[in-house]
Amino acid sequence: MLKGVNLTLMVGPAVPVPVSREVLDALTGVEVTVNARSVSVFQLTFEISTKSPLHTLFLISGGAGIPLIRVVIAVAVNGTTEVIMDGVMTNHQISEGGSPGTSTLTVTGEDLSAVMNYIDFSGIPYPAMPPFARVGLILAKYAFLGVVPKVIPSVLVDVPNPQDVIPRQKGKDLAYIKRLADQVGYVFYMDPGPTPGISFAYWGPEIKVGTPQPALNLDMDAHRNVESLTFSYNSDSVKSPIVYIQNPETKIPIPIPLPNVNPLSPPLGLIPPIPKNFEQIPETAKYSSVRGLLLGLARASQSADAVTAKGTLNVTRYGRLLKARKLVGVRGAGLAFNGLYYTESVTHNIKRGEYTQSFQLKRNGLISTVSRVSA
Repeated sequence: MLKGVNLTLMVGPAVPVPVSREVLDALTGVEVTVNARSVSVFQLTFEISTKSPLHTLFLISGGAGIPLIRVVIAVAVNGTTEVIMDGVMTNHQISEGGSPGTSTLTVTGEDLSAVMNYIDFSGIPYPAMPPFARVGLILAKYAFLGVVPKVIPSVLVDVPNPQDVIPRQKGKDLAYIKRLADQVGYVFYMDPGPTPGISFAYWGPEIKVGTPQPALNLDMDAHRNVESLTFSYNSDSVKSPIVYIQNPETKIPIPIPLPNVNPLSPPLGLIPPIPKNFEQIPETAKYSSVRGLLLGLARASQSADAVTAKGTLNVTRYGRLLKARKLVGVRGAGLAFNGLYYTESVTHNIKRGEYTQSFQLKRNGLISTVSRVSA
């Protein structure tokens, strides 16, 4: 590996253990993609002899009814260790190698949320339980994998009266939890770490506040720490939601358009785009006015980002790992695009002697709302 960078790979059924030197020597590439709103995925590439026992080691889960070969990938950069993936293998592929007598073994997988897609638990009742309580109960069954629930109760609390209706699960755990999140404008994802074998299952609002990561520097001579960075502005992608509040006297729903203002997703740009598209949310008519408005605001913040950026960086030059789902500063891009951004996704690409990250950033307007960002 690179100077100042150390990779740890752990593999095993349910409880992963560090791999042998033979496995680590055969590893030629690691790719991990972390997205703010979707399942994180990984890919491991091995160059091995056609007679290597590693074929059996990695294909052993192929005949199992419920494969649970777990993979943990941790990276130490300048003495700081970060777990970038805790997941399970989902696919194996063998192809011809680059030299005679060798083959390339490619192992792909997803984070631990993939385990929540194994069994259909349709029909399980949740009497008098609001959505966040149902989510906590569902996640409890995955404690044996080191999954720690991080569930944020929604202000859109709706406790069903068991005399009227008893909510029942429809579908597998992952789909059901995501459906409950969509109903209150929340997100759900697995966040690995801080130590190998532990993952936090986050169910809550998409938070775009906090301490920013060190700035990405563009066109700053010796201080430049990105290899590439491009920006785009697309106001057509912005949608303004229309919620419906029912008049209690006339029972007539009143449409109310909402701006993309949210305390957990404050404006990162001074000049927001003018919405050209409107998204109607008719189901809000059956909710209370407060619940309908809050759901609309959550939907508005999810589609408000007209400014996007894509780029790559070298980890050794940046000095640390760029993390998804956090703020990061940008410098040297000009007045319109300098400032703070939300890190939408990060892809780790690790090879011998090379560690790069490709990333996508977004924010909801042009011109920074802050005068300076941290170096």
